[in-house]
Amino acid sequence: MENTKKFLKKAGIDEVSNDYVSPKRFADGGQYRFEVPGIQSPKTMEALLGEANQHNIFIHRVTQTKGIMMLTDEEIVEMADLARDYGCELFLSVGPRATYDTSATVHTKEGSRIGYRLRGYDNLVYAIEDVKRACRLGVRGILLYDEGLLWALNRMREGGEIPSNVHFKLSAHAGHSNPASAKMLEELGLDSFNPVRDLQIAMLASIRNACDMVLDLHTENPKSTGGFIRHYEVPKFIQVASPVYLKTGGSVAANHNWDTTASEAIARIKQVRLVKRMIDEYCPDAVVSPDRSSDLAVPE
Repeated sequence: MENTKKFLKKAGIDEVSNDYVSPKRFADGGQYRFEVPGIQSPKTMEALLGEANQHNIFIHRVTQTKGIMMLTDEEIVEMADLARDYGCELFLSVGPRATYDTSATVHTKEGSRIGYRLRGYDNLVYAIEDVKRACRLGVRGILLYDEGLLWALNRMREGGEIPSNVHFKLSAHAGHSNPASAKMLEELGLDSFNPVRDLQIAMLASIRNACDMVLDLHTENPKSTGGFIRHYEVPKFIQVASPVYLKTGGSVAANHNWDTTASEAIARIKQVRLVKRMIDEYCPDAVVSPDRSSDLAVPE
């Protein structure tokens, strides 16, 4: 084992102690930000941001999960306008995925492991077209589910085929959960990484120690992914994983693609308030990123 550990250390993957504290921060000096996922429409997004304003809470990132292809141009522009006026990031997810194409396998118990990945050449092209459309309409945050697509899009970003300031985020549905995977994804051009939802604190620390990109961690989950709530662990999330997005409000939904209503969006803000209470009580010195930070992927 010692030889293996020595090799991994040379590769940038080192063992961490139980009292590990992340020294890493967002460019603005913050340790954490708030993200609300599963906001599928302009109407829901407007209700969410309005409720956040009512409670003087700033939401740094709003994420849509059903797919870019499920939105009209008008809906994308309206959501981008809402994000721009408010000053937050808007991440739209790539639409083509195995669950949407003709795959029968993906709907079986064994086949479900391929999840939202892309099958074949045509679906890769469709996914890239989905992203290019969102970028044309001003979106600068893209949620991905496939490492191959990440590789292709990063090459396009480097080559000027899509804007250089587009941020790529990988979903927990891609199934990554160890520091070697994190390093690989970072080398592929990933900006924001959501590991699987149920990792223990020490596991999260090992991932943070191995990479510099932002981590996105679920503070709670819909029933379809276990329904567990980790509010009391949030201070530890910040301690070991900063810079981190705290993905909050998931327990309001039944599943990842849940079509959140306006009233449920308001309920998600309540969950953000509950998480903020944990931070204020148990780690009051933690530094939140300021509102409208200059390095947010705000739509253009």
